[in-house]
Amino acid sequence: MAKSGKNFRQAAEKVESRPYPLSEALALAKENAFAKFDETMDIAMRLGVDPRHADQMVRGTVVLPHGTGKSVRVLVFAQGEKIKEAEEAGADIVGSDDLAKKISGGWLDFDAVVATPDMMKVVGGLGRVLGPRGLMPNPKTGTVTFDVGPAVEQIKSGKIEFRVEKTGIIHAPFGKASFSLEQLQENAETLIGAIMRARPASAKGKYVKSMSISSTMGPGIRVDDTSVADVEA
Repeated sequence: MAKSGKNFRQAAEKVESRPYPLSEALALAKENAFAKFDETMDIAMRLGVDPRHADQMVRGTVVLPHGTGKSVRVLVFAQGEKIKEAEEAGADIVGSDDLAKKISGGWLDFDAVVATPDMMKVVGGLGRVLGPRGLMPNPKTGTVTFDVGPAVEQIKSGKIEFRVEKTGIIHAPFGKASFSLEQLQENAETLIGAIMRARPASAKGKYVKSMSISSTMGPGIRVDDTSVADVEA
């Protein structure tokens, strides 16, 4: 078994074996970000759902008030006047069949994909490439739309997608370690609130079983249930 590095062990020693209020957990996670790069702050929520059942799938999107701190390259599949709309909104790459061919060949130098509905006949064939990477456009997340301008602007400004994994856990980023505690708090509460509102009607019992936050390289820090309740309220 691989041993943890010195910096990780030192950071882990600062974390007590108890759940923390969200504000304290954020402060500790920020303090424990020891890497030389600006670490991403992540949240992990274990939900009381069974994703194997379609009516218990939890997914959605949310625009973080302070963004993710990451520069996002947005690719748009469009034609006609929608090309200009996408470019004016800040899309990094815009095209149609030419882009599909390039992606089929292994090119994946982008972070998000938006497509107009009339282009899905082209994009549909890329499911095996884009799907496993979470890049496939989907009407439910607002990435299949004729309103390509607003869609691109939202992604650029900090829109993220969350989706429960097979194990019942949602992992999602909510900022950078360089953000102020106030920014991290607002982003985290916005994300948690969106996940709470996405609770399936068929989900029974306790919805959030556990929650923790961490920086990219740092240890996980458990967050207490009252923090979730406060966000719900």
